[in-house]
Amino acid sequence: MPKLLLKFNAAVLKEINLKKGPLLVGRAPNNDIVINNPAISSNHCKITLEGDTYYVEDLDSTNGTYVNEKRIKKCGLHHQDVIGVAKHSLVFIQDSDPGAGDKTIFLTPEKQSEIFSQSAKTPSKIGRLRVLKGLEGSPEYELKGLSTYIGKSDRVQIPIKGTGLFGSAPEVVASIYRKPEGYVLIPVVSRYPLVNGEKIAVTTLLKDGDIIVCGGTTFQFVLEDSAH
Repeated sequence: MPKLLLKFNAAVLKEINLKKGPLLVGRAPNNDIVINNPAISSNHCKITLEGDTYYVEDLDSTNGTYVNEKRIKKCGLHHQDVIGVAKHSLVFIQDSDPGAGDKTIFLTPEKQSEIFSQSAKTPSKIGRLRVLKGLEGSPEYELKGLSTYIGKSDRVQIPIKGTGLFGSAPEVVASIYRKPEGYVLIPVVSRYPLVNGEKIAVTTLLKDGDIIVCGGTTFQFVLEDSAH
């Protein structure tokens, strides 16, 4: 039976067997796969069987649905295709292996942190973002959690100013994760954040002193000893 592997970064969180009926993915509790993440829309995408082919269709989500890192509206799925929804992914497996996954999934940020903290080592130094321009909240943010979201939404940890006549900006622009190798910036909206003047479309390891621009707000990333 075809199935999906729900992953967050490299961690496999769940197996879901696919059936003939549509399977909805999103943040709202009425979805079949519920992921409580501010970068994911209330109803983000759906997966349906049409003939002999499964399709994934974006439901006009804010940050888009991707298949193998390409943004799509609707796309047929093949074995081992990777559906990207924010920083979660759904790997499509078309084989006959039995799966034991439940249909409905609810993943809280606290549960994700619990899973990752069991195996992940965090950097010895603490990262901070200092606001150089476009102050919207605090002048400095300590990146002490496993993940930190940046954007215009009132659900993110680090707010930014928008640009243009109406001060617009994406709800979630990027996220910063603590990994064993250091802090990495992951663009939720591809090529929107700038690091040292370059538009970022892929995961980027941050270095002490890097300048990050998100909309109308400019940050400097700094590393300090944890005892600072």
